[in-house]
Amino acid sequence: MSQSSRKTTYDKNRRSTKDSRSEYIYGNAVRKLEPQKRLEERPAKKPHPEVRKNRERAHHMNPGYVLFLTAALCAAALILVNYIQMQSDLIALTRTAASRESELNHLKMANDEEYNRIINSIDLEEIKRIAMGELGMVYAKEDQIIIYEGESNDYMRQVKERSQ
Repeated sequence: MSQSSRKTTYDKNRRSTKDSRSEYIYGNAVRKLEPQKRLEERPAKKPHPEVRKNRERAHHMNPGYVLFLTAALCAAALILVNYIQMQSDLIALTRTAASRESELNHLKMANDEEYNRIINSIDLEEIKRIAMGELGMVYAKEDQIIIYEGESNDYMRQVKERSQ
């Protein structure tokens, strides 16, 4: 089948509506459309000499640039390694602080429990009996009690000894 006859067959089976976007092709076989011109077939424009020089420079890396990129890569690697090491140290210190705080809370609770046990084990009646019977302690009499009213409630200072 020649190219011109294929085109006429194609055109016979195509009916277009008013809208050119919605074309319907009648028939049960897929037809080959005319291939569009490829980009390689188009004539290539020559770039401007300055553009060509810039493109060549962009593709070429001189030793100084490579050295600079290597130094920048090493610096970035050192910074990242240092950052990760500092992060791990921070996590370790946080865990240590949490364990020490937990230990402190445990010791405070143990201390409070021991203090309450000691306070509850004190027999005040036994202390009173020993103080009055063995040591000769007596309660103060009414004339021995002196009431002092100070100007401030902060503290009281005794100026001299009182003789009895």
